[in-house]
Amino acid sequence: MSATFVRQLRSQRPPLNLAPEGPETVSFRVQVAELWDAVKVTASPSMAVGDLKRRALETFFPGDAFVDEYVLKLRGWEMLDEAASIDESGVGPGAIVLLAQRRRRTIR
Repeated sequence: MSATFVRQLRSQRPPLNLAPEGPETVSFRVQVAELWDAVKVTASPSMAVGDLKRRALETFFPGDAFVDEYVLKLRGWEMLDEAASIDESGVGPGAIVLLAQRRRRTIR
């Protein structure tokens, strides 16, 4: 995937700029499947995964996010080390990171 794919994102939400765009940053998507929504993120590769998760939760669920109830996933795998950097976790230009509830809820 490429950064072009991320720039084509159609979303009602403004981009989440965690660092000024430039050669030292990475652009990717964060999606929430339950909301059928996504946001473009521009961040420093050295940003911690936990910080990214908190900022994404604030964007999608302002004032109502329980950080411990959500996880970030990349290519279907949970990003377990929230102290690791985005770069160390494998997030590159054009990646799609899923913000998901830690435990699935039963359908009634």
